[in-house]
Parts: sequence; C-alpha cells; structure tokens
Amino acid sequence: MTTTSAEVPVVEGLRAGSALPAQAGEPVDIAIESACRTLHLPTIRDRYDELAAAAMREHASYKDFLAELLDAECEDRHERRKLRRIREANFPRPKRIEDFDFAANPNISPELVHTLTRPEWVRSGHPLCLVGDSGTGKSHLLIGIGTAVAEAGCRVRYTTAAALVNELAEAADDKQLSKTINRYGRVDLLCLDELGYVELDKHGAELLFQIFTEREERHSIAIAANAPFSEWNRTFRDKRLCAAIVDRLTFEAHIIETGTESYRLAQTRAKRAATAA
Repeated sequence: MTTTSAEVPVVEGLRAGSALPAQAGEPVDIAIESACRTLHLPTIRDRYDELAAAAMREHASYKDFLAELLDAECEDRHERRKLRRIREANFPRPKRIEDFDFAANPNISPELVHTLTRPEWVRSGHPLCLVGDSGTGKSHLLIGIGTAVAEAGCRVRYTTAAALVNELAEAADDKQLSKTINRYGRVDLLCLDELGYVELDKHGAELLFQIFTEREERHSIAIAANAPFSEWNRTFRDKRLCAAIVDRLTFEAHIIETGTESYRLAQTRAKRAATAA
C-alpha cells in the first residue's frame, strides 16, 4: 500500500533531508520566522522547535504535527483575546466568582450567580441589579460576573456612577456628549458600580438617564447599588426621572439582594475575637 507524504512520520521526513533538525539561524529557521511574522503567528514562531522535537520523539505524522502547531496558536490566541477583553473592561481590581464566599452570605444564590457568568442574558439585553449594604459582596459579584462575561467574548466596561457622570459632564462641556454616549452604548455589558453613594443633581441624573436610554432592551447594564429602589429618590431627586430610571433598570432584570450584614465587618470582628482569645 502506498503511503502519502502527509502520513509519513515527521522524524522520517527530517531524516530524508538531514540527520538532525535544522539549527537556529539556518535558512529554514529564518524562513519560518519571517512567515510567522507576516502571518501574525507568534505562538508557532516561538514554539515550532519545541513541537517539532516532540513530534520526532512521538513519530508523529505531518498532519499531526501541523494540527499541534495550529492548536497551540489557536489556544494562545484565545487566551490573549480573553486578557485583552478584561484589560479593556477597566476593572479596578481582579475579582472572580470562583473566589466568592457564598457560605458567608446566604442571601445570594450560587445557582443564579453561576448562570449570570454565562453571556446569554447579556446577549438578550437584560439588566442585572445588585442591591445591598456596603460590604455585602456587590462589587465582587459585579466584577466577577463582568470578568466571566468578558472572557466569554463580550465587550464589557466597568465604571462607577460618579466617574461616569463626571465623564459625561466633561464631554458635554467639550461638545462630545453624543460621541461618549455612543461609545458606552456599543459595549455589550456596562458594569456600573456604587450607584447611590453620591447624590446627583438634576443635570447629572439626566446625563446618566441618557446612558440608560441608549442601552435599553438592546445592551445589558449591571448595577451595584447600596439602597433599595424605594430610596433611590435620595440619589435622583426628580421623582419622575427616578421612576423612569428604576423602570428601565428593573424591566426583565435579574435582581439580587445581597442583604445588610457586612462581610468585611464580620471578618474584622472574627479576627479581633481570635486575637483576644
């Protein structure tokens, strides 16, 4: 039976041309280096020698060797894309859902949170509201969910409510408001933290409302707020505007109430008790 060139083990192919693999700096290495740079294949450029040596040891065919090279490039490219998405999201600190202590806060359903780490709800344009007192895990959940969604391939952007309002106000002064609103409107998931910590004047509330309107039922927004919806009139003093914002953020929303018991305070008390003992 005739054996095709694609089925010949790599080691045999190498022996046919030379007794050993090409040494660094030889024409074949220069050609591979140049081609990988032209085709933007950095992983193949960095690992072809290592994978060629492994293929020789395992008597792999040319097809197997090629598949291994391409798989390594695809895997590294996928990892680089995930890292780029997370970097572009501008999270203030790394937080992952895997590190969240669900046992410390029985108000939070692990099943619901793990469902939210998948991007389907984002692609459906549904909101997410995390509501509870300081120290109950809202920011951890917001960043952790946002990180998982970014790793799944969605465009995510994190900011605080105060920072966003300030950015919008500066854009309005520079006559760049429409451009800024459009930029925030394009991301798949906007993570808005610390809503309710700072009281907004009417102009600031109106600017924030434009972001909510731009994203309504098309792109998801996830917010972390330290007050129940009934108290949002302290942040948004215009009653009609407050009602409109609550309406937009709660329509078909996932709502997680994280409670009132501060995890950080409980940890501090536990450490003090342990030290005293």
